[in-house]
Amino acid sequence: MTLPSHKPLALALLLGTMSLLGLSVVSAVFYLSKEKIAHNQQNALRHSLQALLVGQLYDNDVLADSLQVRHPLLGNQQSHRLYRVRYQGKLVATVISCVAPTGYNGDILLLVAIKENGTLLGVQVVAHQETPGLGDGIEATRSDWITGFKQLNLQQRQPAQWAVKRDGGQFDQLVGATITSRAVVMAVKNAVLYAQHARHFGK
Repeated sequence: MTLPSHKPLALALLLGTMSLLGLSVVSAVFYLSKEKIAHNQQNALRHSLQALLVGQLYDNDVLADSLQVRHPLLGNQQSHRLYRVRYQGKLVATVISCVAPTGYNGDILLLVAIKENGTLLGVQVVAHQETPGLGDGIEATRSDWITGFKQLNLQQRQPAQWAVKRDGGQFDQLVGATITSRAVVMAVKNAVLYAQHARHFGK
């Protein structure tokens, strides 16, 4: 028995319509999810910036007042964002996004806040894949180790002293996570060095 000639065509049209509908639904879900993820990421970044700048007087929208730069001192050759902190139009600090590329399990993404005089306001870990229970001690919610950078500068501690104590420096290392600690200390030092030698970026 053979089907009438119009039935295969109708079936093909139905299948095509269902496929297009399915693709439309998937595309819509992806678009909406992408928008939501981007919105959540922006909110998380704004929260991180505000947390780093507690106690610092400023009146601009730091998240919006930014630019992108490339420099090996920031961890790799990719583009990194600098957030400028101003009060009454004058630059008072900068928050630098950078990477510690030598973490135990890969890159550690950081935000480093530095006053115009070169003093650190604070450091915050944005993302990492370090070992739970050991390397994740770099997170402020896990330990206070990361707060040890506050108020330091290159006058108080010379560049050679910016290393963990196991390497002859002046920074404690997290127990069981020397590689992680070493990577973060080096990245913060390099960010401060970059800020010292690239004063033009914030003007």
